[in-house]
Amino acid sequence: MDAEIERKPRDPRKSLRHSGWITFEGGFATRQCIVEDLSATGAKVIIDDPTVLPASFRVAFARDARTGRNCEVVWRRGKSVGVKFVR
Repeated sequence: MDAEIERKPRDPRKSLRHSGWITFEGGFATRQCIVEDLSATGAKVIIDDPTVLPASFRVAFARDARTGRNCEVVWRRGKSVGVKFVR
């Protein structure tokens, strides 16, 4: 039997390089970031100190914690963090 894992195609990503905000701890902790690219299901963000990020947070294009999308970390590489959007 073939043990090959079937991969589903990724959603198309749009290169963005737009400044954004990451909020966590109920909006009390805020960090500036760059949203490097964006798709319907996730994004790649660049943050100066990714070690401060919890496993889930919100990312937005405004500092207002009520805006944005809920995210979960999928991968971390240096200052880059890949996230998937969750409800």
